Amino acid sequence: IVNAIFYCLRGGIGWRLLPSDFPPRGTVFRWFCLFRDMCLFERMNHVLLMRDRERAGRSASPTAAVIDSQSVKTCESGGPSGYDAGKKVKGRKRHALVDTDGRALVLYPHPASIQDRDGAGPILQASRRPFPFIKKVFADAGYQGPRVAAATDIAVEIVRRKPDQTGFAVQPRRWVVERFFAWINRNRRLWKDAEATIESATAFLYAAAVMILIRRIARLA
Repeated sequence: IVNAIFYCLRGGIGWRLLPSDFPPRGTVFRWFCLFRDMCLFERMNHVLLMRDRERAGRSASPTAAVIDSQSVKTCESGGPSGYDAGKKVKGRKRHALVDTDGRALVLYPHPASIQDRDGAGPILQASRRPFPFIKKVFADAGYQGPRVAAATDIAVEIVRRKPDQTGFAVQPRRWVVERFFAWINRNRRLWKDAEATIESATAFLYAAAVMILIRRIARLA
Protein backbone atom coordinates (compact mmCIF):
# COMPACT_ATOMS: atom_id res chain seq x y z
CA ILE A 1 0.00 0.00 0.00
CA VAL A 2 2.73 2.47 0.97
CA ASN A 3 4.76 1.59 -2.12
CA ALA A 4 1.69 2.26 -4.27
CA ILE A 5 1.23 5.68 -2.66
CA PHE A 6 4.90 6.50 -3.20
CA TYR A 7 4.56 5.29 -6.80
CA CYS A 8 1.72 7.77 -7.43
CA LEU A 9 3.73 10.52 -5.77
CA ARG A 10 6.96 9.86 -7.62
CA GLY A 11 5.42 9.22 -11.03
CA GLY A 12 2.73 11.87 -10.88
CA ILE A 13 0.01 9.47 -12.01
CA GLY A 14 -3.64 9.20 -11.06
CA TRP A 15 -4.99 6.46 -8.84
CA ARG A 16 -6.64 4.78 -11.83
CA LEU A 17 -3.27 4.37 -13.56
CA LEU A 18 -1.68 2.19 -10.87
CA PRO A 19 -0.11 -0.94 -12.39
CA SER A 20 -1.76 -4.27 -11.69
CA ASP A 21 1.22 -5.30 -9.54
CA PHE A 22 -0.18 -3.08 -6.79
CA PRO A 23 -3.41 -3.59 -4.84
CA PRO A 24 -6.65 -2.27 -6.42
CA ARG A 25 -6.79 1.50 -6.72
CA GLY A 26 -9.83 1.71 -4.46
CA THR A 27 -7.95 -0.10 -1.71
CA VAL A 28 -4.87 2.11 -2.10
CA PHE A 29 -6.92 5.30 -2.10
CA ARG A 30 -8.93 4.21 0.94
CA TRP A 31 -5.75 3.53 2.90
CA PHE A 32 -4.26 6.84 1.73
CA CYS A 33 -7.31 8.66 3.09
CA LEU A 34 -6.91 6.78 6.37
CA PHE A 35 -3.20 7.63 6.58
CA ARG A 36 -4.02 11.26 5.70
CA ASP A 37 -6.70 11.61 8.38
CA MET A 38 -4.50 10.08 11.10
CA CYS A 39 -1.50 12.25 10.02
CA LEU A 40 0.61 9.12 9.59
CA PHE A 41 3.15 10.62 7.19
CA GLU A 42 3.60 13.62 9.46
CA ARG A 43 4.31 11.33 12.40
CA MET A 44 6.68 9.20 10.31
CA ASN A 45 8.56 12.33 9.26
CA HIS A 46 8.92 13.40 12.90
CA VAL A 47 10.39 10.04 13.99
CA LEU A 48 12.73 9.74 10.99
CA LEU A 49 13.83 13.35 11.41
CA MET A 50 14.97 12.77 14.98
CA ARG A 51 16.70 9.53 14.03
CA ASP A 52 18.58 11.15 11.15
CA ARG A 53 19.66 14.11 13.29
CA GLU A 54 20.99 11.78 15.99
CA ARG A 55 22.78 9.72 13.34
CA ALA A 56 24.50 12.91 12.19
CA GLY A 57 25.63 13.65 15.74
CA ARG A 58 23.12 16.40 16.43
CA SER A 59 20.41 16.75 19.07
CA ALA A 60 17.11 15.12 18.15
CA SER A 61 15.15 18.38 18.34
CA PRO A 62 16.52 21.41 16.46
CA THR A 63 17.13 24.83 17.96
CA ALA A 64 17.21 26.77 14.68
CA ALA A 65 15.16 26.57 11.49
CA VAL A 66 14.63 28.22 8.11
CA ILE A 67 11.26 29.26 6.67
CA ASP A 68 10.16 30.05 3.13
CA SER A 69 7.29 29.42 0.72
CA GLN A 70 6.85 28.04 -2.79
CA SER A 71 3.95 29.00 -5.05
CA VAL A 72 2.64 26.32 -7.43
CA LYS A 73 -0.26 26.15 -9.84
CA THR A 74 -3.32 24.02 -9.15
CA CYS A 75 -5.16 21.70 -11.52
CA GLU A 76 -8.80 21.33 -12.50
CA SER A 77 -9.44 19.20 -9.42
CA GLY A 78 -10.49 22.37 -7.60
CA GLY A 79 -10.13 23.07 -3.92
CA PRO A 80 -8.88 26.17 -2.09
CA SER A 81 -6.62 28.36 -4.23
CA GLY A 82 -5.70 31.99 -4.74
CA TYR A 83 -3.52 34.35 -6.76
CA ASP A 84 0.02 35.24 -5.73
CA ALA A 85 0.47 38.73 -7.18
CA GLY A 86 4.19 38.74 -6.44
CA LYS A 87 5.03 35.59 -8.39
CA LYS A 88 2.07 35.80 -10.82
CA VAL A 89 0.87 32.31 -9.91
CA LYS A 90 -2.72 31.20 -9.39
CA GLY A 91 -2.77 28.21 -7.07
CA ARG A 92 -1.37 27.42 -3.64
CA LYS A 93 1.63 28.21 -1.51
CA ARG A 94 3.67 25.57 0.27
CA HIS A 95 5.08 27.00 3.45
CA ALA A 96 8.00 24.96 4.75
CA LEU A 97 9.90 25.13 8.00
CA VAL A 98 13.12 23.10 7.78
CA ASP A 99 16.11 22.61 10.04
CA THR A 100 19.51 24.00 9.11
CA ASP A 101 20.33 20.83 7.15
CA GLY A 102 17.12 20.93 5.10
CA ARG A 103 14.99 18.31 6.87
CA ALA A 104 11.29 19.17 6.89
CA LEU A 105 9.91 20.17 10.27
CA VAL A 106 6.47 21.63 9.49
CA LEU A 107 4.78 21.79 6.07
CA TYR A 108 1.70 23.95 5.57
CA PRO A 109 0.00 24.45 2.17
CA HIS A 110 -2.60 27.19 1.77
CA PRO A 111 -4.08 29.42 -0.98
CA ALA A 112 -1.45 31.49 -2.77
CA SER A 113 -3.35 34.69 -2.03
CA ILE A 114 -2.21 34.51 1.62
CA GLN A 115 0.92 36.62 2.03
CA ASP A 116 4.06 35.23 3.62
CA ARG A 117 3.63 37.44 6.67
CA ASP A 118 0.17 35.99 7.26
CA GLY A 119 1.13 32.38 6.54
CA ALA A 120 4.20 32.37 8.74
CA GLY A 121 2.31 32.76 12.00
CA PRO A 122 0.36 29.47 11.84
CA ILE A 123 3.40 27.44 10.81
CA LEU A 124 5.55 28.91 13.60
CA GLN A 125 2.78 28.28 16.13
CA ALA A 126 2.36 24.71 14.86
CA SER A 127 6.08 24.07 15.44
CA ARG A 128 6.00 24.82 19.15
CA ARG A 129 4.56 21.49 20.28
CA PRO A 130 6.63 19.02 18.18
CA PHE A 131 9.80 21.17 18.23
CA PRO A 132 9.72 23.23 21.45
CA PHE A 133 13.45 24.02 21.48
CA ILE A 134 13.50 26.17 18.32
CA LYS A 135 14.83 29.57 19.35
CA LYS A 136 15.65 31.21 16.02
CA VAL A 137 14.22 31.12 12.50
CA PHE A 138 15.99 32.51 9.43
CA ALA A 139 13.79 34.10 6.75
CA ASP A 140 13.87 36.48 3.80
CA ALA A 141 12.62 40.06 3.72
CA GLY A 142 9.06 38.93 3.02
CA TYR A 143 8.74 37.92 6.68
CA GLN A 144 9.88 41.16 8.29
CA GLY A 145 7.48 43.10 10.46
CA PRO A 146 5.75 42.80 13.81
CA ARG A 147 3.15 40.30 12.64
CA VAL A 148 5.68 37.49 12.25
CA ALA A 149 7.86 38.56 15.17
CA ALA A 150 4.90 38.57 17.58
CA ALA A 151 3.40 35.27 16.42
CA THR A 152 5.55 33.22 18.84
CA ASP A 153 8.53 33.66 21.14
CA ILE A 154 10.84 32.48 18.34
CA ALA A 155 13.36 35.10 17.21
CA VAL A 156 13.05 35.77 13.46
CA GLU A 157 16.30 36.80 11.77
CA ILE A 158 15.93 38.37 8.33
CA VAL A 159 18.70 37.33 5.93
CA ARG A 160 19.09 40.28 3.56
CA ARG A 161 20.87 40.65 0.26
CA LYS A 162 24.20 42.42 0.29
CA PRO A 163 23.92 46.09 -0.76
CA ASP A 164 26.38 45.64 -3.62
CA GLN A 165 24.87 42.38 -4.90
CA THR A 166 24.02 42.21 -8.60
CA GLY A 167 22.24 39.24 -10.13
CA PHE A 168 21.78 35.90 -8.41
CA ALA A 169 23.75 34.96 -5.33
CA VAL A 170 23.28 32.17 -2.79
CA GLN A 171 22.03 33.64 0.47
CA PRO A 172 23.31 32.25 3.79
CA ARG A 173 20.86 29.91 5.52
CA ARG A 174 18.06 30.62 3.02
CA TRP A 175 19.49 28.30 0.36
CA VAL A 176 18.73 25.29 2.59
CA VAL A 177 14.96 25.60 2.25
CA GLU A 178 15.26 26.27 -1.49
CA ARG A 179 17.16 23.00 -1.79
CA PHE A 180 14.36 21.23 0.07
CA PHE A 181 11.85 22.52 -2.49
CA ALA A 182 14.10 21.22 -5.26
CA TRP A 183 14.24 17.81 -3.56
CA ILE A 184 10.46 17.40 -3.26
CA ASN A 185 9.91 18.65 -6.81
CA ARG A 186 11.59 15.50 -8.07
CA ASN A 187 8.21 13.93 -7.40
CA ARG A 188 6.08 14.63 -10.45
CA ARG A 189 2.85 14.81 -8.49
CA LEU A 190 4.27 17.88 -6.74
CA TRP A 191 5.17 19.80 -9.91
CA LYS A 192 1.67 21.23 -9.50
CA ASP A 193 -0.83 20.92 -6.68
CA ALA A 194 -3.29 18.37 -8.06
CA GLU A 195 -5.14 17.70 -4.81
CA ALA A 196 -8.73 18.75 -4.19
CA THR A 197 -8.18 19.28 -0.46
CA ILE A 198 -5.52 20.93 1.66
CA GLU A 199 -5.36 17.78 3.79
CA SER A 200 -4.38 15.60 0.82
CA ALA A 201 -1.82 18.16 -0.34
CA THR A 202 -0.30 18.19 3.15
CA ALA A 203 -0.16 14.37 3.26
CA PHE A 204 1.71 14.18 -0.05
CA LEU A 205 4.19 16.86 1.06
CA TYR A 206 5.01 14.92 4.21
CA ALA A 207 5.20 11.68 2.19
CA ALA A 208 7.82 13.33 -0.04
CA ALA A 209 9.77 14.41 3.05
CA VAL A 210 9.56 10.85 4.40
CA MET A 211 11.01 9.48 1.16
CA ILE A 212 13.98 11.84 1.45
CA LEU A 213 14.73 10.76 5.03
CA ILE A 214 14.30 7.05 4.31
CA ARG A 215 16.80 7.22 1.44
CA ARG A 216 19.26 9.24 3.50
CA ILE A 217 19.15 6.89 6.47
CA ALA A 218 19.35 3.77 4.28
CA ARG A 219 22.25 5.15 2.24
CA LEU A 220 24.32 6.10 5.28
CA ALA A 221 23.38 3.16 7.51
